[in-house]
Amino acid sequence: MVWRTEEFGVCHEGIAGAVLADGTEPKPVYLDIGSACAGHETGEWWAYDGTMGRPQAAAFRGSCACGWRGTSYQIDWDQLGERRLYDLDTSSPHHDWIEHIRTVEHQTVPLPTELTDLIDRLQEQLLTLAGDAPAAALKAVAALERITRSTGREAAYAAEADEQWETLGKALGLSPGKARARVHGYLLS
Repeated sequence: MVWRTEEFGVCHEGIAGAVLADGTEPKPVYLDIGSACAGHETGEWWAYDGTMGRPQAAAFRGSCACGWRGTSYQIDWDQLGERRLYDLDTSSPHHDWIEHIRTVEHQTVPLPTELTDLIDRLQEQLLTLAGDAPAAALKAVAALERITRSTGREAAYAAEADEQWETLGKALGLSPGKARARVHGYLLS
């Protein structure tokens, strides 16, 4: 199972990744799902069960697309037995990843408290309006889209002039490439 936040997307996508007996992380495996469908690459612990020529994971840990790795948790394959794919509790590495995401959030640029409060109140009011008067809610959302598009464009022009993609990426909790893509997305909107 892949873990993802809406705010950080694929930049901080997480999994319960495999760890081999020597402490190394195996290369991703390709899973052929048959027919004309495309296959799937994964580094998740369950793909390393020792079958079909794949190595057997000795442990698993939270792994993030940004390169962060959490604490390793041992796998007792004998205890898992026939039910191995369904019975392993991956809540510990997931919790480690959630803590990593909290750290990333704390490293991002803080929003002014007044703006955070305003955004929260606006969301509450829009959700209420969506239930009471859906057409009015849609009209309000369209107005917000216009505001965010024009404001995003202004902020993007300023950010592009600086071209400090590493700094901007950290401020947004994204990779430098994703930060640049976000800026360019606003410039094109």
